[in-house]
Amino acid sequence: MKTIKTPIIPVRPKYIGEEDELDYKAICFFAATNFFLGDSTYFKGFKCLQPGMEYEVDNNKIVSGKKWFEWYYNPEDKPFDVVVEEFGELFDKISEEETKGRRVILPLSGGLDSRSQATVLQGNKEVLSYSYDFTGGVKEVKIARQVAAATGFEFMDFLIPKGYLWPKLEDVARWTDYGVDITSSRQAAVLDKLQGKGDVMFIGHWGDVLFDNMNVNDGLSDHDLIEVLKKKIVRKGGLNIAKKLWEVWGLNGNFEKEFDNKLLSLLSDIKIDNNNAKIRAFKSLYWAPRWTSPSLQVFSNYFPIELPYYDDRMCKFICSVDEKYLAARRIQIEYIKRKSPEVAKVAWQTYYPYNLYNYHNFDSLRNFVRRGAKKIHRIATGKKIVERNWELQFVGQENDKHLNEWLFENEKFKTLLPASVVKEFYEKFRNGYDVYDFHPVTTLLTLSVFAKHKL
Repeated sequence: MKTIKTPIIPVRPKYIGEEDELDYKAICFFAATNFFLGDSTYFKGFKCLQPGMEYEVDNNKIVSGKKWFEWYYNPEDKPFDVVVEEFGELFDKISEEETKGRRVILPLSGGLDSRSQATVLQGNKEVLSYSYDFTGGVKEVKIARQVAAATGFEFMDFLIPKGYLWPKLEDVARWTDYGVDITSSRQAAVLDKLQGKGDVMFIGHWGDVLFDNMNVNDGLSDHDLIEVLKKKIVRKGGLNIAKKLWEVWGLNGNFEKEFDNKLLSLLSDIKIDNNNAKIRAFKSLYWAPRWTSPSLQVFSNYFPIELPYYDDRMCKFICSVDEKYLAARRIQIEYIKRKSPEVAKVAWQTYYPYNLYNYHNFDSLRNFVRRGAKKIHRIATGKKIVERNWELQFVGQENDKHLNEWLFENEKFKTLLPASVVKEFYEKFRNGYDVYDFHPVTTLLTLSVFAKHKL
């Protein structure tokens, strides 16, 4: 008998049991959302240990389990300035513990989470920062380089090429437990080039969820919240592929009713009255461990990783902060402005070209005219910006060749799904390259790699 205690947000999911009979219902839910719900996996007898739990385990089986942490909402009556100071002290303390005496590799983007990390590490000569652009994509590197310059970090930039993932597809699928959209792991294209350049990868995931409002009406019932939740977690085209798989595998009942009941069961277990805090808790309980954390394993295959926003202390801190202070990223913005005005002056990608001091002008008439002129110019010149991973991974003759091999030449995959079903979604995607048709195809690709190695 042994005891296993899981963190509030596990960095690496832990599993228990046997890979036995396929759980087709769970796979359908996965197809809709791109992550497995609750403790489910591909197999009925193989379960994922849940966050904030203490388990007694014997002979690879759970004997008992109890919660040691439940998400709550108990806001303390404090001025905003005090809350920012408390966040700063905690964030600084966690970051120091995770990076002190280590050569740090810091991924930088145009957003706030990595910028807050750059702020806490500013002036540290043992930091190597980096960023990357897509071929033909938005120039995120430009902003990241300016953040690096403002903090005194060494900086490297990379260009993610077309078809970057095919040579590492099976490795990435294995590292992510076959449980997420493997075409999203663009970090796999650059991590080889960073080996030997640091001791730890310092990553800012989940700050955007903890430190923002969920924009949810507080008067909604749990049944109403399900519709809100589905808009947040169901992928474009996800219901189409999920319902088709449900039909092909001859599962009982109606997919959408079963899916809603599953979400309602998970949501009802969260005993929080404030709906914004409740949705944040749901995402932290089920989305973070089963979507974000598996993707992090691509990083951890190359480096030890540290995540300040995953820290148990940070999760508990959030439970005591009033929602009005979390809305619109107020705490992170104020922290950065106070600690590093130069970093705050760098453009915020979401509100480009505005920064943390003037981003409120993004919706001004002047900027509306500027954005309109840029769009007209793009249309007139026929310039198309690559915005999504699948555009690099699936579009083009060479990409299509690899995709066909996985979808139609994998004999193990043919035992899981009829070729006619696969062809239906593939052809629809090829005929339009629409965002609603991409997710079914990447789901089928993930299932194909899973079938090759697990069936």
